Amino acid sequence: MKKLELHWQILIGMLLGIVFGFVMTYPDWGAGFVQDWINPFGTIFVKLLKLIAIPLILASLIKGISDLKDISKFRNIGLRTIGIYIVTTVVAISLGLILVNILKPGDGISEDTIAKLTETYASDSGVTSKLEEASRQKDSGPLQFLVDMVPDNAFRAVSDNGLMLQVIVFTMLFGISLLLIGEEAAKPLKKFFDSLNDVVLKMVDLIMLTAPFAVFALLANVVVSSGDPDLLLALLKYSGVVVLGLLLMIVFYSIVVSSFTRYNPIKFLRKISPAQLLAFSTSSSAATLPVTMERVEEHIGVDKEVSSFVLPVGATINMDGTSLYQGVAAVFIAQALGFDLSLGGQLTIILTALLASIGSAAVPGAGMVMLVIVLESINFPADKLAIGLALIFAVDRPLDMCRTVVNVTGDATVSMLVAKSVGKLGKPRVKNWDDHLDEVI
Repeated sequence: MKKLELHWQILIGMLLGIVFGFVMTYPDWGAGFVQDWINPFGTIFVKLLKLIAIPLILASLIKGISDLKDISKFRNIGLRTIGIYIVTTVVAISLGLILVNILKPGDGISEDTIAKLTETYASDSGVTSKLEEASRQKDSGPLQFLVDMVPDNAFRAVSDNGLMLQVIVFTMLFGISLLLIGEEAAKPLKKFFDSLNDVVLKMVDLIMLTAPFAVFALLANVVVSSGDPDLLLALLKYSGVVVLGLLLMIVFYSIVVSSFTRYNPIKFLRKISPAQLLAFSTSSSAATLPVTMERVEEHIGVDKEVSSFVLPVGATINMDGTSLYQGVAAVFIAQALGFDLSLGGQLTIILTALLASIGSAAVPGAGMVMLVIVLESINFPADKLAIGLALIFAVDRPLDMCRTVVNVTGDATVSMLVAKSVGKLGKPRVKNWDDHLDEVI
């Protein structure tokens, strides 16, 4: 009997998790049971993915750079990557602003709903922590993000997933230096990192064997810990605008892939679907990064020289889904609270959301911190910031899951575009977890 493909296994796990979560909302002990006995397995899975993210970046990027025969190719890859990421982010923000201005979801929010949402969430620790973090980021200088990219301690950088850009900077410097010492002197280290890369990718294969069970646990916990259903329903129109925009971004990526790489867009989406489904379940581009790299390299055929740079950088600075959400959320809050937003203000949103996405942590909830920065850039009243966040806090988690899917899809799309532009898009070479099993048993 033919084995069910991984994306179908994960999808079944997700659907069963949602159903199980809904069932567990009825008994009084249900939510506690899921959080105590089911959710830990999902948490372990996410921790395993994060565990291998930094080793994978180190091994993969060093291998990719050291395999280059012409170092100018790396410059070309870098410039094209940053340029395309900026373009896709501007497209995402603009699309969000167009939709929210046409559909006006904020006009349908009643005063009673605003009062209830404010009472429920304005003093929530999640909202207050986002405001504090945004204030800290705003107080830093205009070039602080460049300072933050450069590590002063390589070992501390590789011990913290939140310092991924620092790891990339160190690894690039290491890889270029490895090239410059000559092939003979570099050979022992190159062989080490080649082997390390193979080992970490094999770890990805092993961890993914548990993915269907892990997403079951993660989705069940999301359902039982969701907020007041009545408040969620009140925000349905706003959520619908965000989701519509995210779906249109997927369509945009598909058209771009088809037009510029001549790759079947349906096949493209099917190949990266395990990464998309994991992005939905974990809400973290960083946690999904090992799987994204494995799918893009082995199943689509992007050369490691390209994927090892484009994807880690994308997981940190490319937040198309999050940027679209910020455009919609900022205008929605302005509409709901009667704040007059001019065309100039909306252009400011595009620029600020673009800049805020650079260096933003690729973790759940980072989008709300960026949103506060965006709202402050349009002179939104400081005393209403907490109310504005409270308006959307109830649906932030499910929308965070959706926008992370778009972030990951955007990363994969850009990796294909860059690979095609430098002649590094080849035939896929799929590796399975048990390829060498018969050699050890």
